[in-house]
Amino acid sequence: MSDILIVDDERDIRELIADILKDEGFATRLAANSDECMAEMNAEAPALMILDIWLKDSRMDGIDILKTVKRDNPDVPIIIISGHGNIEIAVAAIKQGAYDFIEKPFNIDQLTVVVARAMETSRLRRENASLRRRDVSVSDMIGTSHAFRSLKWQLDKVTKSNGRVMLTGQPGSGKELAARYIHVNSNRASGPFVTVTSASVEPERMEEVLFGRETPERGVEKGLLEQAHGGIVYLDEVADMPLGTQSKILRVLTEQQFTRVGGADRVRVDLRVISSTTRDLSAEIAAGRFRQELYDRLNVVPIAVPSLEERREDIPELARHFIEAFNKSQGLPLREISEEAEALMQTMGWPGNIRQLRNVIERVLILGDASGQIAARELPGQAEPGGEEGRVVLSGGLATLPLREARELFEREYLLTQINRFGGNISRTAAFVGMERSALHRKLKSLGVVTTSKSGARVAHIDDDAEEEV
Repeated sequence: MSDILIVDDERDIRELIADILKDEGFATRLAANSDECMAEMNAEAPALMILDIWLKDSRMDGIDILKTVKRDNPDVPIIIISGHGNIEIAVAAIKQGAYDFIEKPFNIDQLTVVVARAMETSRLRRENASLRRRDVSVSDMIGTSHAFRSLKWQLDKVTKSNGRVMLTGQPGSGKELAARYIHVNSNRASGPFVTVTSASVEPERMEEVLFGRETPERGVEKGLLEQAHGGIVYLDEVADMPLGTQSKILRVLTEQQFTRVGGADRVRVDLRVISSTTRDLSAEIAAGRFRQELYDRLNVVPIAVPSLEERREDIPELARHFIEAFNKSQGLPLREISEEAEALMQTMGWPGNIRQLRNVIERVLILGDASGQIAARELPGQAEPGGEEGRVVLSGGLATLPLREARELFEREYLLTQINRFGGNISRTAAFVGMERSALHRKLKSLGVVTTSKSGARVAHIDDDAEEEV
């Protein structure tokens, strides 16, 4: 960027500074008063502003312009110049965010040095902020399954771009974690990560929350989009956003600027947008609840986040990760997990996905013994009050079947569970159940069990055609 806006009420001074900077390779724009200055700012923010404090025939003086510009465009460095300079004015300007202060008549060499230094300092400040934020740990991605590795490969591909990403998946599957992973590994890691939870904001307040507002009583209140300037805004469950707000968000995505509620000046923002949804947005569009144009803007790179069921191999590793995290954050016991408990967790249903697994681990650590391994009986739904240890309670349907049918049904469900537990890996399944691989293949064929690819992993299910023949 090399565009510099020069604001001075004296034409000769404006043109002199412009000629000097053009010789140094910079492009310039000129403004004679506050109205022209703000019109130039609203048209396009410059890389740097050189601003005279005293402006004749203007609604605002230089200090007022300084405050307004730093409020709406905080990344623009401003160098103050004045023919009436004194230490009090210099201190006031620096306190309001000016980069430096030069007194008229100025030295040409001094001006060029200060301009070059302002541009370089701004660049270094952004780089240093990026380095300071590299210790963020909220983006830990845990897993080794095929479905997880496929997800991580896709996330790594999009980290270095500014393309908009749409994350889809079941509740609790880790969509926000995926968004944070993109942020921490992107060139915007030095900027903020701001979450907009559409479902938790009242529709009538959504625009104030997003765009901020201006009132005579309270002045400027920045919205979430302005707070996310230079970073990433994460639109969580974007399908819950009101239709009226959707059209305004669409304009922000197109222009990267907006006006606060109750305000007049345009606020310019530099944002990358990541959104997520648990719903079928095609159905929402067909029902008239979501705008096709907004969907097209947000869905540049669609990434599906797999459910925990699709990555059962990762459950033991995730559980151990949560145990370590709760030990560090809450001082809960650092316990091992028994093989029986690991196997059971890999076969349980997890409709709440990773969030549910995390809650289960926390509950077990709080209620269980501080010493010893986590046993299968400690997991929810496994303890049978008054039951005898070692006995298996039959479901009502299984108990009413003849032995041959019950055995076949049990074998089918058991092998389905084990294959999915091991991510469709027949060799590992055969080793665990104690069968030769060839024998397991014959058994699966006789039971009508087949495996197909889903989200990059092998998933076992019943062959419908074989089931009809039986």
